[in-house]
Amino acid sequence: MATDVLNADSVIKELSNIVELDYDAIAAYRAAIDRIDDTGYTAKLEEFVKDHERHVRELSEVIRREGGTPPDSGDAKKMLTKGQVVIADIAGDKAILNAMKMNEQQTVSKYESATKEAFPEHVQTLLDKGLEDERRHKAWIERTLEAA
Repeated sequence: MATDVLNADSVIKELSNIVELDYDAIAAYRAAIDRIDDTGYTAKLEEFVKDHERHVRELSEVIRREGGTPPDSGDAKKMLTKGQVVIADIAGDKAILNAMKMNEQQTVSKYESATKEAFPEHVQTLLDKGLEDERRHKAWIERTLEAA
C-alpha cells in the first residue's frame, strides 16, 4: 500500500473509473434480468443491481465532495459487458450466469486494486464494503453455476 494519501484529483479519477464500472455492471445485470428464465436467479440479480446502484451513489458523493463531477453512465466497457449477456441469452440461464461471472471477475479485480491505494479512510471504508459486495456477488454466481 502506498504511504501518501491520494490527492483530490487522484481520488476523483480513481473513483470515477469505479463508478463507470458500476454503471456497466448495472447495465449488464439489467440485460441478464431481462433474459434469464429462473425467477430465483432474477431476484438475486435484482439485489446485486441495488448494491451497484448504492456504490454509484456513495462514490459519486465522495467525488462531489472532492470537487469533481461524477460520471452519469458507464464507458465503452458497457457494450462489452452487456454484449456478453445478450449473446449468452441464446444458450440460456447458465450461459448468462457465466457471462455475469466474467463481469464480476473484472469488478472484483478493480475493487481489489483500488483497496490497495492510499485513499482517505472514509473512502477506503466504502471501497472495502464495495469489494465485499463484489466478492459476494461472484461467490453466489459461482455456487449457482456449480449447482446448475
